[in-house]
Amino acid sequence: MKIAVLPNLDKRGASDVVEKLGLFLKNEGVEAYLPDTICSPNYNHAPEEELYKLADFIITIGGDGTIIRYAKRAALDKKALLGINAGRMGYLADIEQNELNLLSNLIKGDYTIENRMMLDVEILENGQSVGKFTALNDAVITSGFISRIVDISVAVGKDAISYRADGLIVSTPTGSTAYSMSAGGPIIDPSTENICITPICSHSLSAKPILMSADTTLTLKSFSKKRTEIYLTVDGRKVANIKPYSEIKITKSNNFVQLIRLSNRSFYKTMSVKFKDSRSV
Repeated sequence: MKIAVLPNLDKRGASDVVEKLGLFLKNEGVEAYLPDTICSPNYNHAPEEELYKLADFIITIGGDGTIIRYAKRAALDKKALLGINAGRMGYLADIEQNELNLLSNLIKGDYTIENRMMLDVEILENGQSVGKFTALNDAVITSGFISRIVDISVAVGKDAISYRADGLIVSTPTGSTAYSMSAGGPIIDPSTENICITPICSHSLSAKPILMSADTTLTLKSFSKKRTEIYLTVDGRKVANIKPYSEIKITKSNNFVQLIRLSNRSFYKTMSVKFKDSRSV
């Protein structure tokens, strides 16, 4: 078995986890790999881009941002990924730093895999594609200034929905517990496939989140009467300035993320624990 370990060494405790994990995998007879930019005696080394192809599994060490970054890349090579939490929330991670013993289940084949849908996000200008991105969590349109309302239209087939708001979030079930939830959107079981539209501080009493079929094609347009700059953000990273004549096409991606689950914590148990629900047992 070959396992690639991709850590975010900026996270507290990540370096210690790398060393403990390397020793554990070595003792278990597993070929463990690190990117060749990181030195550790208990690992083999290879360029990061090669690791996705040679490894049977990917293990990340970091927070949700680390998992999202590497999971989207691993999805291209159909490789499953396990997250070890070294962040604050670590909602997508399956195990904590003190649960490395659970990795023996991975080696024995005692695990399950959750498939998480993603979104393809394409920017069109005069009908020509000028940018393509993939979102595991969400795609967000916002103005460049606080409390500057923008007008956003969302075409669904032949019909359109209009919003006047600070912005708009289009999220997957995985992203429903991120920015969308903070903006008042619903929490969606990640085993389902849906697209959720959540307005941000809408200037309307009737604007509510809308849950749509994953097979829906959305075409978004946005402009500001005050010529405020408008940005497109994908999974927390600003990727483009949106011009008044631009269109943003959002569809379900053909690729999907495979998350390894070693623990027996359900989605609902994880939700209670991570969000400090006092009712959790």
